[in-house]
Amino acid sequence: MMEIMLKAKIHMATVTEKEIEYEGSIGIDEELLELSGIKINEMVIVSDVNNGNRLTTYVIPEPRGSRKISLNGAAARLVEKGDRIIIMAFSIYDPNEYKGPKVLILNPDNTVKEIR
Repeated sequence: MMEIMLKAKIHMATVTEKEIEYEGSIGIDEELLELSGIKINEMVIVSDVNNGNRLTTYVIPEPRGSRKISLNGAAARLVEKGDRIIIMAFSIYDPNEYKGPKVLILNPDNTVKEIR
């Protein structure tokens, strides 16, 4: 039996921008994508630690090293700049192949504090 398991998590990212007049998505610094293993266009679940909102969207890249985390379109209505969020990506695994998620814990300026 295959199981849906947490693949990667970016924990406590800070929202740096929001743009309602946009198609939709979450923009994440390319460096953070690379470190976490989350891919461009991958579906993610985003939880806002400040207000409890939870949403599903897809990933677009922000410039490498920019430390940008941007919510766009309808998702922008569920967050505020400065909110801390958790970004989670899932994948389907055979139980024998799952080795646990890759977790990035960020500082308030979206630099990496710890990688697990």
